[in-house]
Amino acid sequence: MKLVLCLVALAAVYFAVDAKKSPPKVQVYTSKPGQFGQNNTLICHVSGFHPPDITIGLLKNNQEMSNTSQTDLAFHQNWHFHLTKSAPFNPKSTDKYTCRVTHGSDTKDYAWEPNM
Repeated sequence: MKLVLCLVALAAVYFAVDAKKSPPKVQVYTSKPGQFGQNNTLICHVSGFHPPDITIGLLKNNQEMSNTSQTDLAFHQNWHFHLTKSAPFNPKSTDKYTCRVTHGSDTKDYAWEPNM
């Protein structure tokens, strides 16, 4: 009987934790209007996610960009987190810029779409 109660309690905890999972909302943009050949900052803002197990990467042609900076992990009162990573860059029309977000075991790429 104790084993059954223990299993029920573990299942309840698992489903309660699982129910709190929220996938991230991702925005990829620049600090100034995009112009090819002009210095700018690539920004990846990730918000609304839970749990806080997340990794953000900024990539140029599928290679990790250097000189990136990241804000501290922050959260709202509802325990949904947000985080921003950025890097200076000089966009070229032949290059592809991407924000790679890994949340738990899910990895997705989000492309920067220049509005030029």
